[in-house]
Amino acid sequence: MNNSKNKKISINEITGARKFVLDLLLKAQKNNSFSNILLDKALENSYMSSHDKALACTLFYGVIEKRITLDYQIAKLSSRPIDTIDATTLCALRMGLYQLIFLDKIPAHAAIYESVELCPKKSAGFANAILRAFTRSEGVAYPSEDDYAEHLSVRFSVGKALCEKFIAAYGKERATSILAAFDETPPTTLRINTLKTNTQKWMQSAKDAELCALAKNAVKIHGSVRSAYGFEDGFFFVQDEASQLCVKALEAREDQIVMDICACPGSKSFGAAINMNNKGEVYAFDLHAKKLSLIESGAKRLGIDIIRIAECDGRKFLPEFSERADRVLCDVPCSGFGVLAKKPELRYKDPSESAQLPTIQYDILSNASRYVKQGGMLVYSTCTVFPEENEDNINKFLAEHPEFVLSPFKSGNLICEKGYVTLLPDEHHTDGFFIARLKRV
Repeated sequence: MNNSKNKKISINEITGARKFVLDLLLKAQKNNSFSNILLDKALENSYMSSHDKALACTLFYGVIEKRITLDYQIAKLSSRPIDTIDATTLCALRMGLYQLIFLDKIPAHAAIYESVELCPKKSAGFANAILRAFTRSEGVAYPSEDDYAEHLSVRFSVGKALCEKFIAAYGKERATSILAAFDETPPTTLRINTLKTNTQKWMQSAKDAELCALAKNAVKIHGSVRSAYGFEDGFFFVQDEASQLCVKALEAREDQIVMDICACPGSKSFGAAINMNNKGEVYAFDLHAKKLSLIESGAKRLGIDIIRIAECDGRKFLPEFSERADRVLCDVPCSGFGVLAKKPELRYKDPSESAQLPTIQYDILSNASRYVKQGGMLVYSTCTVFPEENEDNINKFLAEHPEFVLSPFKSGNLICEKGYVTLLPDEHHTDGFFIARLKRV
């Protein structure tokens, strides 16, 4: 994620971050760790300056996000197969090429020098030759469009199998547009906590914030969340606009009973409770007990006291809630292919690994429907953009549950007359997301 500053960066400034990033990249590769968790923990234990930390974030996320693109360039320039290059040298080459291609504020000589310094002595000459050869080349190379999936894979650094899936679902032109949107670094989106302030008042005190287009109390910022106005006071929480639209579709009201079946980390439960003016009952369940503390701490910061948490598998029926809930939300576990811009590891995930998810999702949806009272609403959502996890599940559910019908909803300029919508980053400027609203009749 390119967060580079406008001023030139010297060799000495780079030195503070280079070994730190290399070690993290090697650890992430070896342990198959989530990049954000690994980086956050490492930064907490680091004594680097804030400037070096920012550069480390840029390099670390950037190399992970652009791995396929970078490796293609290395393979083109190398005299030896890429799978024979040792891990340290390969990571150092990726870092060097990332700086040469994507960080125009770092001088080429600095990027090359620092990267070669990271390599073992026996491969330093090899790495130096590769990086200098790139500076003499015509720039970034891509495969021919004859194999369009391969072309997209290298162009946007997304696994070929996933590119093939996007093409199959959306066609070449739209797939290209969607992947290009995922390639942009998104701003952070906040939901303003109207229990403590209002959006207009918060905007007057905030810096570099802008209103979102679709969700009423959504704002975008480009800086640090913790340094944004009112964090400690609970004036907002982080929630993508698509997720906020999902909560809007739920239309939770004062004194209602709301169930959030797969609740962690809690943003939708928070949004529902705020829309209810902190009056009523919100039951937040999740399979992972360790994550429930996130909901407790978040609710406390936001001044919400109507959320009740409990560990529960969404497929397990809770008879005490049978037909009791006014609103039920099923934000089910999914492949996550709508958030490639925020979770770089998902770029390389093989879609076949998600083959069992639609069955699990459907089982959660069917079980959750048993909690909805007559006239109540059931909202189904995912952060993916493919039909087998979205429309196909809803169509199957409607065929087997005639007591439910799709219910139209709207938010701002977004009008969902069919009762469902797939949000896409190139069109709606949100995460890729699916929302369906069903009413029990």
